Amino acid sequence: MWVMEMVSKKVVTFDELMQEVSTYIKKEENLNLIKEAYAYAEKNHEGQFRKSGEPYIIHAIQVAHILTMLKTGPKTIAAGLLHDVVEDCDVTFEDVSTLFGEEVASLVESVTKIGALKFKDEKEYLASNHRKIFIAMAKDVRVILIKLSDRLHNMRTLQYMSAEKQKKIASETLEVYAPIAHRLGISDIKNELEDLSFQYLEKDKYYEIARLVEVRKAERDAQVQHMIQDISALLTSHYISYRMFGRSKHLYSIYKKMKTKNKRFEEILDLLAIRIVTNSDTACYEILGYIHAKYRPIPGRFKDYIAMPKVNMYQSLHTTIVAEDGNIFEVQIRTEAMDAVAEQGIAAHWRYKESTNGEKIQQKEIEEQLHWFKDFSVMSDEVNDDAMEYMNLLQKDIFEANVYVMTPKGKVIALPNGATPIDFAYRIHTEIGHHTVGATINGVLMPLNTKLKTGDVVNIRTSNQSPGPSEDWLKVVKSAHARNKIRSFFQKQETERKASDVKKGEELLEEELKRRSLDVTVYMDQKRLEQVAKELSFTSHTDLLYALGVKQVSLISVIERLVKHKTTIPLDNDELVKMYNRVERRKKPSKTGIVVEGIDSMKISLAVCCSPVPGDEIVGYISKGNGVKVHRKDCPNIAHEHHRLIEVSWDEEIQQKTYEVKLVINSTDRNFLLSDIVTVVSQCKAGLQHVESTVESDKLTTVTKMTVIVENAEHLQSLIANLRKINSVRTVERVIQ
Repeated sequence: MWVMEMVSKKVVTFDELMQEVSTYIKKEENLNLIKEAYAYAEKNHEGQFRKSGEPYIIHAIQVAHILTMLKTGPKTIAAGLLHDVVEDCDVTFEDVSTLFGEEVASLVESVTKIGALKFKDEKEYLASNHRKIFIAMAKDVRVILIKLSDRLHNMRTLQYMSAEKQKKIASETLEVYAPIAHRLGISDIKNELEDLSFQYLEKDKYYEIARLVEVRKAERDAQVQHMIQDISALLTSHYISYRMFGRSKHLYSIYKKMKTKNKRFEEILDLLAIRIVTNSDTACYEILGYIHAKYRPIPGRFKDYIAMPKVNMYQSLHTTIVAEDGNIFEVQIRTEAMDAVAEQGIAAHWRYKESTNGEKIQQKEIEEQLHWFKDFSVMSDEVNDDAMEYMNLLQKDIFEANVYVMTPKGKVIALPNGATPIDFAYRIHTEIGHHTVGATINGVLMPLNTKLKTGDVVNIRTSNQSPGPSEDWLKVVKSAHARNKIRSFFQKQETERKASDVKKGEELLEEELKRRSLDVTVYMDQKRLEQVAKELSFTSHTDLLYALGVKQVSLISVIERLVKHKTTIPLDNDELVKMYNRVERRKKPSKTGIVVEGIDSMKISLAVCCSPVPGDEIVGYISKGNGVKVHRKDCPNIAHEHHRLIEVSWDEEIQQKTYEVKLVINSTDRNFLLSDIVTVVSQCKAGLQHVESTVESDKLTTVTKMTVIVENAEHLQSLIANLRKINSVRTVERVIQ
């Protein structure tokens, strides 16, 4: 049965390989390069055998033969013969470079598995391997041709592996190598890789579909032949040059349609298929016209890939028609050149040219044709060293890209299903994405969340006054590329904002040190700041300065800690030594823990409006009949009362242990929000005096007012920081009444 032929391909000898090579490579020096590569590989693989029991060199010959069938150049074929010598033999990159040149050595090195580095699991190891290959491919497409040829022969001999290894390799082939062969347009290799993977992953389904195809083969062949005769008579009567033949759909393609479209075998429309190959683009459209005039086309099934080629350079007209006997046929119409590209993809464009720089010329031509594979390198830069994220990006944005839309100038952009104009804008250029304010689709102004369809012409409207992307775009975009660019924008903004706040905190600290006549160079020393940061539970002195800048920590508490480390005081600084050696008069604290210089008997209380806690910067307000009211320095209620303010400070031996603080939390409304807020308060070991939550009139925003019990400013800031981490929480603010 034909379905078994794929695993029993004829083993080619080196002499047969050279016969094939000599049909298009003529120069003696190039033929000698291949012969020398074979001799070197044979010598170094001597004594090595594959699981099948065959000498290892046979694998190298078969890989080179597949490359020859793709009409690649002598350096690529030589690299195919040598592709395992660095990995499996006692051979270095330098050895290969010395004997065969840096270009061949680079190709061999690019397809060699990464060394024995440490990875947390096999998935990460495989992802790192794939990333290495695809980045190399972005620089030289020959790398992936060698890797595809290597994988194809491994799949043809997979029956010698254990069942577990078979499934693992077949799964990797189906997820990574078949999609890339598809994107390169090499359908011969793509179809064989898919069917072989299908055979090992879903053996029962594979043979079931193979049996159904075989059972209907005679009937189907008769129907196709009858249709070919009818169309032949039609085209001959109009004096059109053509060749026509029936086309068998490969098994995995049938299975995939049955699965994704939830259809039975009998319902797959293009199971009966005819291909017509003619000599010009004009003839393709002329043939289409005659066929549609005679047979009824099925609406929605016509695709013009000649006017708008796929990104893998595939071109053809597709239509589905109903024959006079009621049978449904898919008809593909294309030129000879288009047919070659459809079967062999880039290989059809990339026929080796016998010249001094033949392969380099080919590489440049392919780069111009397949501009999209540069994304392999760009995406690598986006995710830094995360190989798993890199493979997820490729899977989503390249392997699964099947919506083809155009720029106003006709450039085709491939995007994943459900992609929007925002995805399109970021694929064109990051800055265009950031400054997008609108989009027209086929000349009509449309919302930015509109789902694009194949054939749409998209024009992006931008504005330099645009503040940048909206966080809501993250819910709209479908491509990982656009999502990463949007996230990077906000991360950059956050980094810049933090740098500004760090600078602000630094300036505040310097000003306060100067106000107290303290030496800035001494107290702003990084080691001293790191020590204070550690005491206040910050990871670095930068985080401490940031906290000062955003008022998450009291400036006074930082100053007090800076000056109390006597062991770090330079002994030659007379003023500092004097400061630490003086005997201070003991101040009597109140129950609130507030010290008022020179006052022992006056009533002291904490202001309710701003609820200060130990660690806050504070000031005393002399009220009429109520003693000293202690406010936070930033309390607006005392902003214009300078004549009644006095200096106060927190006492180190505070008697009062807990303080009430009022907070307001603004959030996006969702289920269990209040429960999450209460849980965080409990986890932070804060008390909860009162809480009320209301949904605003817009039905989207929730405002939660609460009174919490904390020990000091550090405790409060820790609580606020954790509340801000709750999903959907926008802001958390202290209340000043």
